[in-house]
Amino acid sequence: MLDFAIFAVTFLLALVGAVLYLYPASRQASGIPGITPTEEKDGNLPDIVNSGSLHEFLVNLHERFGPVVSFWFGRRLVVSLGTVDVLKQHINPNKTLDPFETMLKSLLRYQSDGNASENHTRKKLYENGVTNSLQSNFALLLKLSEELLDKWLSYPESQHVPLCQHMLGFAMKSVTQMVMGSAFEDDQEVIRFQKNHGTVWSEIGKGFLDGSLDKNTTRKRQYEDALMQLESILKKIIKERKGRNFSQYVFIDSLVQGKLNDQQILEDTMIFSLASCIITAKLCTWAICFLTTSEEVQKKLYEEIDQVLGKGPVTPEKIEELRYCRQVLCETVRIAKLTPVSARLQDIEGKIDKFIIPRETLVLYALGVVLQDPSTWPSPYKFDPDRFDDESIMKTFSLLGFSGTQEWPELRFAYMVTTVLLSVLVRRLHLLSVEGQVIETKYELVTSSKEEAWITVSKRY
Repeated sequence: MLDFAIFAVTFLLALVGAVLYLYPASRQASGIPGITPTEEKDGNLPDIVNSGSLHEFLVNLHERFGPVVSFWFGRRLVVSLGTVDVLKQHINPNKTLDPFETMLKSLLRYQSDGNASENHTRKKLYENGVTNSLQSNFALLLKLSEELLDKWLSYPESQHVPLCQHMLGFAMKSVTQMVMGSAFEDDQEVIRFQKNHGTVWSEIGKGFLDGSLDKNTTRKRQYEDALMQLESILKKIIKERKGRNFSQYVFIDSLVQGKLNDQQILEDTMIFSLASCIITAKLCTWAICFLTTSEEVQKKLYEEIDQVLGKGPVTPEKIEELRYCRQVLCETVRIAKLTPVSARLQDIEGKIDKFIIPRETLVLYALGVVLQDPSTWPSPYKFDPDRFDDESIMKTFSLLGFSGTQEWPELRFAYMVTTVLLSVLVRRLHLLSVEGQVIETKYELVTSSKEEAWITVSKRY
């Protein structure tokens, strides 16, 4: 029974297993409040399974024991931080590694991390890649958004639209072309990438928990084949774009033109494409979901779009003026808890409040807990984009990696894609919820809905 339960644990639990597998931690809890192991071998794994997800387990743990808590994964100590105040004591703004990159590299068993100087260089390449690919491909992004609009305009008002399915398709089309180039103008290439992406994403990390992937030869073969196909695609693109000039600048060009070897380019592009596709898809999905349930917010967003764009075209300059739209997206990330946990390895022995955190302890940032803390976010369960008018709130959001200088490159990419899409859709359509629908949340590496989310649309003009 436990084996089956372990098999069902989310990606976040896989992350913990992966990092602890690679980095053994201290056995000493150092007096940090928390719970003792339920089982000698599995630690608190049964408690996490019974909670439904690591995020839900951490919510309960922090409610019981406060902002700094400990628990056990197997025979190893894990510390979780659950308020802005304690996170401020631990977060190092000079850290150059993207948490998503760190997590996915562990789960994919990529091991090409460099020193601080190399990581700083790669961060700059990432930033340039995101900026230049968004600028160079704005017309493409607008075209794909308008194609989706035309599709939705053709529907009768009573028709239910499968939002998750459409947003995943839109994200795959836009991200693959903007990250890897014109090969993905072919819908069949996008479909093939999406299939392999889905296989890899659904299997990442399971073997760290229960060895189920190694035990199931069919699943293991499918996973390895999907990963090999994705890597083969990337190797071909890297070779094609080296030493040549293309009219279309894409993200991978920044890495190819930098002083990185082919393996680093392959791994970084794999990480960025995997993360960007899923983050973009889920940000688009949740933003539209929340707009359908808040008529007042949708009206205010439409008024801003109408005021900024008027009857004119959507341009990069006009998109930058959509301040309220950015507030809507920030509030979407917060209330959806889009990425509910990130992690850092404790490099040296450290101190949080009065507690000593031993060296090589895995420290979780319980972002999902922090994002619903009423001491930081008044009325935390209310969808209220106006809260981000407050400069101090934006500073807190930046500290958590969701905005500003600490913003994850994959999220920055997703913000722009989603902004363009919303400017196109909300300008022409009322986005409406389906009466009686209850959307349940599934907390994984990126938060999603458990089932398909359905909406309806009606024409504004």
